[in-house]
Amino acid sequence: MGVLIFIIGLILGSFYNVVGLRLPNKNSIIKPGSHCLKCNHKLAWWENIPVISYIFLKGRCKSCKEKISFMYPGMELLTALLFTISYKLFGFSYEFYISLVLASLVVLIFITDSKYMIILDEVLIAGGVLITVIEIIYQGIDKTLISLGYGLVIFIFVYVLMLIGNFLFKKESLGGGDIKLSFLAGMVLGVPVGLFYVMFASFLAFPYAVYISIKNEDGMLPFGPFLVTSLFICFCNSNMILEFLQALFKVT
Repeated sequence: MGVLIFIIGLILGSFYNVVGLRLPNKNSIIKPGSHCLKCNHKLAWWENIPVISYIFLKGRCKSCKEKISFMYPGMELLTALLFTISYKLFGFSYEFYISLVLASLVVLIFITDSKYMIILDEVLIAGGVLITVIEIIYQGIDKTLISLGYGLVIFIFVYVLMLIGNFLFKKESLGGGDIKLSFLAGMVLGVPVGLFYVMFASFLAFPYAVYISIKNEDGMLPFGPFLVTSLFICFCNSNMILEFLQALFKVT
């Protein structure tokens, strides 16, 4: 079963590449079909097999020999890996399906925020709807409403952080997508772990922030990939993190 989950991840990862690269440019994710961005060569089915085609073509377009970005097989492999980790950790359970949604957000936000400095509303809305539906099916309406309340708390917390950051640095410190993503984080993590998720994301981003502040005067940091990475890690280890926080602050 793990192999099947891995293959499904590869296939969806290929689709996420299309979504992440086309939607920010307002292009259809259906038409045209997969093609070389330089010579418009339409890919045959055997040129479009996740990872395998990249290896077989030696990372270059069959027609014009233009180098194919490693991002394509990289995101396919990342999706497959995260899907497989989700299955190994949770089996077929409520946590597994939530984890699949979060893994998908990881890949899509990595693509769009790294390349275009944007987190798509369409991606966040789709993720929010799926999480809500899964919550209702497995947890019931009452617990889902509580989860929505947790999401609002983390949303407000991050929004306040943004206002403070904007005031201190005299420029935009967080994007709207970062704040909206934190609403979903609150839904699946709850408040204590949700607050930890924000701090852990900042910890992950700090070395890169220092690097780009040296290399780039504007110091523009795509924070979304760090937030969503923190979200996935915190969800997979939420019980351990909660126990750590309880021990640290003696919360009962």
